[in-house]
Amino acid sequence: MENVTVFILLGLSENKHIEVLCFVLFLVCYIAIWVGNVLVMISITFTQLTEQPMYFFLNYLSLSDLCYTSTVTPKLLTDLLAEEKIISYNNCMTQLFVLHFLGAIEIFILTAMAFDRYVAICRPLHYTTIMNRQRCNEILAVCCTGGFLHSASQSLLITFLSFCDYNEIDHYFCDVYPLLKLACSDTYRIDLFVIVDSGLVALVTFVILMISYILILHTIRVYPAESRSKALSTCSYHVTIMVLFFVPVLFIYIRPNITLPEDKVFALFYTIIAPMFNPLIYTLRNTEMKNAMKKICYHRIPLQWKHIP
Repeated sequence: MENVTVFILLGLSENKHIEVLCFVLFLVCYIAIWVGNVLVMISITFTQLTEQPMYFFLNYLSLSDLCYTSTVTPKLLTDLLAEEKIISYNNCMTQLFVLHFLGAIEIFILTAMAFDRYVAICRPLHYTTIMNRQRCNEILAVCCTGGFLHSASQSLLITFLSFCDYNEIDHYFCDVYPLLKLACSDTYRIDLFVIVDSGLVALVTFVILMISYILILHTIRVYPAESRSKALSTCSYHVTIMVLFFVPVLFIYIRPNITLPEDKVFALFYTIIAPMFNPLIYTLRNTEMKNAMKKICYHRIPLQWKHIP
């Protein structure tokens, strides 16, 4: 009994007209993701916003969004117009690792941003001491390390499985649960590990984030109206992104190894929709970001690299 060398992705739909429509829609979304996130990164990197911890983390959130969606979307766009949606075993395992690595980093960066807002609002006198640049770099390193450990553990377990005759993945990318369904060896322990490593970790993180924002709301109730409005506006951006990202993730990973038709739709939220809306959510009502973008667009600030001797 030989192990498979290629997988066939069943994709989003068997209807060609729907696939063409999806291609146009997701192509527009992918272009918007690139334009929006690159603009955010440039606006932060080449202005004084990069000195603020919130924008320091937002910069890396945009980078992880861009890399994360690029792990899936180009292949999805190609497959929507292809007769056969084939991915090699090695490419499938690579996509699985990178997807969970970047996804976990994004979850941890969102947690770091919530911690930053908590310190800024609940402990303002100690903010500059706690959230100095060295501390921000350390938090970012922890986010990357956590992402690697999460992804490496799951990917390593998947590589030990045997995939026999049936090689059709009922999804548009390689993910843990669709792959476990194809395995011809016992996956019970791996199923439990995935629930803990993905679902439970995401759930605990989400609960911690919500508690932090509840504490923030409790703290700002005594603030003056203007300060309270600004704090609420900033936190509302974060909560919106959290809901867009965490709810679909929890729907898919918190349950046992059961794949549902709705999984593909929910996966679109955290692979395409959330990365597209992140730049919009953080810039539409954010005066600092809008001013930074205007300076970049109208060349009103010298780029930092010009000052390098």
